[in-house]
Amino acid sequence: MTVLKKIFKDKILQITIFVTIISLFFARPRFEDINFHTLGSVASMLTIIQIYAYLHILDVLAYKLTSVASNTRKLNIVFTLLAIISGMFLGNDITVLTLIPLYLNIAKKYDLPQILPVTLIGMGANVGAAFTPWGNPHNIFLVSKYDVDFFKFFSWAIPFLLISLLILLVVFYFIPRKEIPVQKTENIQINVRLTVITTAVFIFFFLGVFRVVNIIWPLLASLALAILINPRILLKIDYALLLTFTCFFIFISDIQQIPAVVAVIHTMVNSETSTYFTSILSSQVMSNVPSTILVGKFTVYAQALYLGSNIGGFGSPIGSMANMLVLKTFTENASVSKAKFFKKWTVMQFIGLIILTLVGWALLIFKL
Repeated sequence: MTVLKKIFKDKILQITIFVTIISLFFARPRFEDINFHTLGSVASMLTIIQIYAYLHILDVLAYKLTSVASNTRKLNIVFTLLAIISGMFLGNDITVLTLIPLYLNIAKKYDLPQILPVTLIGMGANVGAAFTPWGNPHNIFLVSKYDVDFFKFFSWAIPFLLISLLILLVVFYFIPRKEIPVQKTENIQINVRLTVITTAVFIFFFLGVFRVVNIIWPLLASLALAILINPRILLKIDYALLLTFTCFFIFISDIQQIPAVVAVIHTMVNSETSTYFTSILSSQVMSNVPSTILVGKFTVYAQALYLGSNIGGFGSPIGSMANMLVLKTFTENASVSKAKFFKKWTVMQFIGLIILTLVGWALLIFKL
């Protein structure tokens, strides 16, 4: 019952179910419009992420790295870069849920700044998640929908990552270097054998995303591993996200059968530039996962959608699920004004959105 309550408390899922039910009055979904490869990939990804979380891999890395940070600038750099790397492999949600409480515990202990570092952790998680096909669930949809191969995907992702890192380096330069005590390393034990097995399953999942093997096998392997390690891992999976994907496939299957709606959407995504900006703007009001599925069904401009959907994760609190988790986690763990954090966080988020929007537009124009 706890799991069911958690699923149906998800605001994005509630909205998605509502619009899906409305769409059923106009048409009936077609079975072939449900992208089962995407659903299987997302389910497998969510399972593997929860296994890694259960094994405390990220906690160990965080404690090991922060033990060498002697000042506030180094501590910010360590947490932000770890957020980027973790976002690549574990996704932005798990990253912010793990790293923000860890950082805030240190910040409260030594009276360190809380607002900027937490904001940078959230932004770093979004940047890192954009870099891999599995970092953001909508990237899995893009790879499946447009049959994007390994080399093409990373030809889009690498320039975006490198420019984002350069922007962050500029931000790091302005962070003061206040000396802090060397952090004590927490003694967290990890199971090396299970970590190696999980990584093997992760590589198998990688092959499934790019259709080297049928995604059903990595999905079954990840579920079997979770059950063998601890069946309660399955209770932690984000089933609300899976249901959101499923509902949106049904919703879009329905509206694809309404000529007037299709005509309007086509006018909004009839070029690379319009697809790019439509994806960014729609992400601000409906989150980047459902936005990507919606726009992706009506456009052929895959790179524009990749850049728009990932950049659209910045900005508003609902631009990305990770943004909402940043706000929630900060509220639960911080010791400074929540209102002050929200104001400053919002300003920094939209500054980041504007800068990255220009970056993405330049990448499209110069075909980088």
